[in-house]
Amino acid sequence: MVSKRSRALLAALLVAALGSACAAETGAGGAAAGQAGPAAGRQPQRPPDAADALTAYVERVQKAQAARALAARKWGLRATPLAAPPPPAAAEKPHITFRKGFGVGDPTLPPVFTTVPTKERIVFLTIDDGAEKDPRLLEMMDELDVPYSAFLSDYLVKEDYGYFARMRDRGVALHNHTLNHRYMPALSYAEQKREICGQQDVIEKRYGKRPPLFRPPYGNYNADTLRAARSCGVRAVPLWAAEAFPDHMEWREWDRDLHPGDIILTHFRGREDWNGTMPDMIRQVMDVVTAKGYAVARLEDYV
Repeated sequence: MVSKRSRALLAALLVAALGSACAAETGAGGAAAGQAGPAAGRQPQRPPDAADALTAYVERVQKAQAARALAARKWGLRATPLAAPPPPAAAEKPHITFRKGFGVGDPTLPPVFTTVPTKERIVFLTIDDGAEKDPRLLEMMDELDVPYSAFLSDYLVKEDYGYFARMRDRGVALHNHTLNHRYMPALSYAEQKREICGQQDVIEKRYGKRPPLFRPPYGNYNADTLRAARSCGVRAVPLWAAEAFPDHMEWREWDRDLHPGDIILTHFRGREDWNGTMPDMIRQVMDVVTAKGYAVARLEDYV
């Protein structure tokens, strides 16, 4: 069933589209502005209607949400994940800057941030390293239609490049988490550049695209890290505001809560490291996110 919030959003979009369509028909370019009507005895041709396109969009969203509801029951979620709103146009993406206190004295370097500036009730799910390669995760996320981004370290990914190729083929963006997951501030500039640029090369070679985002291991970095990242083609450095585990959440902020645009971190881990599996972790994080009235959106649509 489509949530009340989703129905309200879609209804608002439909009303807006209908208003735009009416304005287009009676505005400066229409008959009301003095244009001649159709020839006698001929029916006017109905121009393409934005409302028709939006109605089709609403129907697609409703159908997708119904499928998501079935998947939520299959995978044991307490509630159906909320549908994210349409993403902003490329020209309207939020302006990303350094989080206060996270800069290194040079605002021209790739910004380090934990939250995307937005008023939408959305959050972003990111998964790090690549140790656990659970096929059920791919199936679960595909059926739930929940977007996420992966930040990969080659020393773990190389055990099964094909697993992450299947992830990419499902629309998941693959980003940089260094070759060997080393503590970056302890390395020289040249060593950091090898870790970051080397992983850029691996991801481009294996998956066809040089990633624009980089996350330093453990969230630790210095000015050399960001200079090296920029030289490798990195545009931004997302950290996180909350971290998800199979049985709890950990919070960066003092109020221990989610906020619009927060980035959630978790890891590719299984029972050897956690008290649970990756599907257990997804159930936990989605139950929390949905209960707090948030939808998961695609990070790359906003950054």
